[in-house]
Amino acid sequence: MTGIAVVGGGLGGLTLARVLHTRGIDATVYELDASPAARDQGGTLDLHEESGLRALAEAGLLDRFRAVAREEGEALRILDRHGVVRFEETAEESGGTRPEVDRGALKRILVESLPSGVIRWGTKVTAVSAGRLVLRTGEVVEADLVVGADGAWSKVRPLLSAAVPVYSGLSFVEAHLSDVDERNPAAAALVGQGSMFALAGGKGLIAQRTGGGRIRVYAAVRTEDPAEAADLADRERLLDVFAGFDAGLRALLEESDDPLIPRPIHALPVGHRWDRLPGVTLLGDAAHVMSPFAGEGANLAMLDATELALALAAHDDVESALSAYETALFPRAEEAARDSADNLEACFRPDAPAAMVEQMLAHTAHRPEGNPS
Repeated sequence: MTGIAVVGGGLGGLTLARVLHTRGIDATVYELDASPAARDQGGTLDLHEESGLRALAEAGLLDRFRAVAREEGEALRILDRHGVVRFEETAEESGGTRPEVDRGALKRILVESLPSGVIRWGTKVTAVSAGRLVLRTGEVVEADLVVGADGAWSKVRPLLSAAVPVYSGLSFVEAHLSDVDERNPAAAALVGQGSMFALAGGKGLIAQRTGGGRIRVYAAVRTEDPAEAADLADRERLLDVFAGFDAGLRALLEESDDPLIPRPIHALPVGHRWDRLPGVTLLGDAAHVMSPFAGEGANLAMLDATELALALAAHDDVESALSAYETALFPRAEEAARDSADNLEACFRPDAPAAMVEQMLAHTAHRPEGNPS
């Protein structure tokens, strides 16, 4: 094997390189960012036992993860637009099976677990074909396997599929609050230690407590045109959109740090798959980008990476490994994508937050007695 070239150094690409490394298989990750801290790494993630946590176990990194995880981050509150709590669950009540971690902290663990030189930072891939990369410098990289781990707008995906992400009809505007325990105790109390959803027909405020006394807020608005997300990033206009919400909820936008960041939500078609092409495959958002309303994006990327690494370790030839990997990948991703699309619709129904409350009550009612997970 002349090598494995991984395009993209996000959580999926890094997990793949790490699990391969633990099995004695070399890979090189080509990442456009100049360093792990070159840009904001995003908010908090809840890692699931069957996916994200399993990936960390296979990578030999569970202990390092536990050292930075925030179990209190599993707490959840669902409010209506008047600020009335319609559902609340503490971290203890949730069962402690989905600990939260800041995305940046998790990425740092993965980066530090890899030998020097595995990640080629600041490397732009300008052209891709089966078994071959061309870099901005003109360098040509030959590899037995090219893995597209390069996100929603993947450069590798067109080798396998003509599908492109389509706008979901929902846009986020992202806001940040810093040092909330000291500067904004009302916001800290409203959001709590975990996540908060405040929903009303067609819109909502979703807030996450992250490490370092920070809160990340996503103002979600139904709009037909994804370009309108940029207009909504004007604070006064956004406050007008949420005029019917409680003053305490609106304060999450009024008192947030500048600037507001527009984020239209896109997704690949549910059930996206491709015909087997020798020497190329995809993982994570490159394979199945979906809305965040199933909480599966990072978890699936890490699981995809782990399953691919284990398949490569278990098979004598690359094509057998890829066939086994993709056979399991497609139905798993389709189920998660369908759940994500269904949950998005439920969260923004005219009677919101009723559907989300009903879903959470049903989930808690079906927990086995004596086992809160």
